[in-house]
Order: sequence, then C-alpha cells, then structure tokens
Amino acid sequence: MTHGVILAAPSSGSGKTTVTLALLRLLARKGMAVRGAKSGPDYIDPRFHEAACAAPCVNLDSWAMTPERLRSLAAGEGILIIEGAMGLFDGAPPDGRGAVADLARHLALPVVLVVDAARMAQSVAPLVAGFTGHDSQVRVAGVILNNVGSDRHEAMLRRALAPLNLPVLAALRRDPALALPSRHLGLVQAGERDDLDAFLDRAADALAGTLDRDTLLGLASPLLEPGQAGRMVPPAQVIAVARDAAFAFSYPHLLNDWRAQGAELRFFSPLADDPVPEAGFVYLPGGYPELHAGHIAASARFLSSLRHAAHTTQIYGECGGYMVLGDGLTDAGGIRHQMAGLLRLETSFATRRLHLGYRHLTPLNGPFDTCFMAHEFHYATTLSACGETLFKATDAEGAPLPDMGLSNGAVCGSFAHVIDAIQV
Repeated sequence: MTHGVILAAPSSGSGKTTVTLALLRLLARKGMAVRGAKSGPDYIDPRFHEAACAAPCVNLDSWAMTPERLRSLAAGEGILIIEGAMGLFDGAPPDGRGAVADLARHLALPVVLVVDAARMAQSVAPLVAGFTGHDSQVRVAGVILNNVGSDRHEAMLRRALAPLNLPVLAALRRDPALALPSRHLGLVQAGERDDLDAFLDRAADALAGTLDRDTLLGLASPLLEPGQAGRMVPPAQVIAVARDAAFAFSYPHLLNDWRAQGAELRFFSPLADDPVPEAGFVYLPGGYPELHAGHIAASARFLSSLRHAAHTTQIYGECGGYMVLGDGLTDAGGIRHQMAGLLRLETSFATRRLHLGYRHLTPLNGPFDTCFMAHEFHYATTLSACGETLFKATDAEGAPLPDMGLSNGAVCGSFAHVIDAIQV
C-alpha cells in the first residue's frame, strides 16, 4: 500500500520547496520509490520535483478538483511527498477552500510543518502549538526546522518544542546556496538551470546530515482508495500541443486525461520554428512568451502554419498562448512584437498589473460545451480586446467578473488556465 505525507508551512517563503526537493532527491538516492505532488495551481515546482526524483509530479488542487479526482491523481507507486502552497490554512476566500489543510482533510494525510526559524528561538513553540491545535481534522505530525543558525540555536529550538511532544525531524542549517532564484511570476524553470543536479545533490546532502528518516517515513499514512473520478474530455482525436520554454504551462493531468481517452498528442516547439502539426485541435498553453516575444515574432514558419491552421482547425490559447494569438505583445522594455494576428488583442508588460485568483468559467462561444474550474495569474495589461468574449466568469466567491477571453471563428483563448471540468 502506498503512503504519503504533506510538507506545509506557516507562510510562504519558509523553504518548503527546497526541503521537498532535498527529501525527494535524498530518498531517490537511497533507492526508494518516491514521487512528488504540488498542491494548488503551480506549473514550476512540479518540474523541479520530477528532476529531483525522476518520477512524474501531479498537481492536487482541492479548490478545483473533487475529492475523488484528488485521490485518483494521488494514487500510484512509491511514497508520495506533497509540497503545500502558501501557509497551511491559506486558501481562497471566504473560507480558505483550496488550502493545504483542505488537501490534508480530503486525503487524510499527516502534515509536517516546515518552520523558518532564522529569526526566532523560544517563540517557535507557541507558533507550532497554534498550528497543531487549530483544526482537529488536520494532523500536524512533525516539524522540520529550516534556516537554523548554529548548534546552539538548534538546541534552543528543540528545547522549546520538547513539551509539544512533536518529533523534530530535521534542523537544516542556513545556506544561501540553497535559495532558489526567482524571476517574473515565480521560480526560474527547472530546464533553465544548468546546475540543477548539483543544487539538488547539495540540498540532499544538507538534509541527510540532520534528517530522522525512519521517523518521517513512519509518519506517512496510507493513501485512500482512488474511487471513480471524472476526466477532461479531449477536444479532438488528434491534438497539437505547443511545448518549449515559452509554452511550458500545461497540466499533466489534463494531457493524461486526453491520452487516456484515446487522443493522440503531437508536440511542437514554436521557439524552434516548428510548423503546427496536422491536428483537429491546436493547444497553445501558457508560459513565458513575453520573455521570448522577439523570437516568436521571428518564427515565420510557426506563425504562417498557425494562421493557415485557423482556416480549418480549432485553436485555443491560454494566458501566454492567448497573447500569442493576438495582434501584438509589448515586452517589459516597451518594444512591441507582432504576434499571430488571429485575435484582435493587444497586450503589454511595460506596465505590470497583477491578476490573480480562482475562476469559474462558463463558455459563451468557442469549442467548449462544459464549465470549468480555472485559475488566473499574470502581470499583463490588456491594451485592447475586440470581438466576441469566450467565457462568462466569476471569482472564487461566486462574484461576477467581466467576461474573459476572445473568440474569432475557430480561434479562441483567455488568460485563465483551465484546471478541471466542473463535474455534474
């Protein structure tokens, strides 16, 4: 039977990702079957998980997915290490739905709290006690101390925590070399780090010297039986999917759903100026097109084949893919780049504005006949958008938002990333 554990924290920036990667690499080096998962809508951390342990990583989103879907995605071989997002109880308004705590309840898994102890000593005890006692349905089973300054500092922290009778599973020393660099929306992507293996090994070595591995593995609980879960219906029998550094944000569970129902996926790289493969549906995922806008604008074969495909084939773009379908994209330096010109859309990063939150989407036009749970996270400014809108949208609380996206004949897109279909 497969077991799992969740690594969570009191807040963002506590070092969950580094600790998770160190643990995945360390257990994999010991020859154990181990795999990672990431809570919430995240495209970047899962690729680091996969690099750490050479096993596929899934997203587990308790706001957008049913409990059956969560259990189905969590099922598999090897011990499952789930990395939480934000703070343990931080979720969507009004009640925190989608928080890591929600995932712990749905999967009945224990939580190991990763605490950034750099600026505290005895205060660690009431902090951990508060998280431990906050919700009887969320079992905080252990603590990992991060950014510990010295042996003396560690001793103070352990003494303070001793009355709580929670195992301190590790006390990682402060090491600037273990900080993951950030760029734009989040971390630098896994494929962009030439030193990634060295980083992962260094993190694993640091954890190996302090980890109580047997106790940690003993805390892991059996995963619940997956049951019957709904799947995303493929939009065509043959689907062309853009995949490279500019179009990297596609959920594995969505692509796997399409494959499992018999669809053929044909991947291509716009940055390599690949032509769009023959298909019944073209999918341009999100990513970082604004960082490669000049390269995309110069990819004549890709753009020409995309325009040609629009005469006969449904084309759908999400976030970055949506911007590429537009007329022009202005980068952070104020330079405008000509895009595909298939939607009357002008976007810009010269003035950044954060758009963030979960979305309920109801199709108004385009190829879709079901409602979706989705997420929006970008800094693009829409300078102009003309045409039929694609989705009616509400936020996580059900409050109406302006209609999202555009539809023009066989071409459509929006800034929202679809996570799952709404199961009825």
